Amino acid sequence: MIKLLPILLPLIYGYIVYRFSVRNTLKELDEKSTELVDPAFQPVLTRLAAALGLARVTVYLYEIEPVNGLAAPDGRIFITRGFYNKFRSGEVSAEELASVIAHELGHVALGHSRRRMIDFSGQNAMRMALGAIFSRFVPVIGVWLANFATTLLAARLSRADEYEADEYAAALMTKAGFGVAPQIALFHKLETLTGAVAGRPPAWLLSHPKTKERIAAIRALESRWAKA
Repeated sequence: MIKLLPILLPLIYGYIVYRFSVRNTLKELDEKSTELVDPAFQPVLTRLAAALGLARVTVYLYEIEPVNGLAAPDGRIFITRGFYNKFRSGEVSAEELASVIAHELGHVALGHSRRRMIDFSGQNAMRMALGAIFSRFVPVIGVWLANFATTLLAARLSRADEYEADEYAAALMTKAGFGVAPQIALFHKLETLTGAVAGRPPAWLLSHPKTKERIAAIRALESRWAKA
């Protein structure tokens, strides 16, 4: 049993971190969010809902300034106040904002939002376990190697999720009659909207694929669908 402790402790720690993270995330969202109700935006939500065969699509307004959209572990979809303000000011069209919601709906439908919380705790557990193992062989840089390996794996998984959610959004936007043009148009605006400085994207975009690669993937999908 004692020999198994180096493995069991990170797993136990990972589970505790997972439960703590989910609880804190949901609490934060509950305290700082309200349902988005805007007659000017409702028609695009109605079309997304119809394409999904749902009575309605509910979106919540998260009262923070950074431009972002997110899917909570419980399946709720959020748009930040900063993003919504871009729509209100005319910098983002209703259809472009709808593509963000379609993307987040993809994360929910594909199980990404819940898995990401599990991945977060799993990464911490793996980081601890690898750190303990590597440190036995390379004491000075063992922890650094563990952090690097874990971060690299997490980034790769996150980018794969983004491509999948992009594809889901493209299909949903097409079915709703919007096509992929709003999705591509928004990608072209992302760096400006999110406040990139000197060509450097904000921190939350670092785990996403490069914008040009995402656009190319969507255009390839559109071309394949046109030939089908």
